[in-house]
Amino acid sequence: MPWTSRDAYRHTKKASTPHLQRLWSNVANSELQRTGDEALAIRAANSQVGKQGQGPQPRKKRKAT
Repeated sequence: MPWTSRDAYRHTKKASTPHLQRLWSNVANSELQRTGDEALAIRAANSQVGKQGQGPQPRKKRKAT
């Protein structure tokens, strides 16, 4: 069952933009084709979207010494 970008938001709320939704469906479909395991494909896609959606991390402020 190939997934579309519309399926992404149902599996992870982090896929909030069209770009992240397309990324989710591409990763999920390629993992499904590679392994045949739907649960593994969804986990892999959620992981990739989570990494992409974080953006740059703010730098920690240092205490003056």
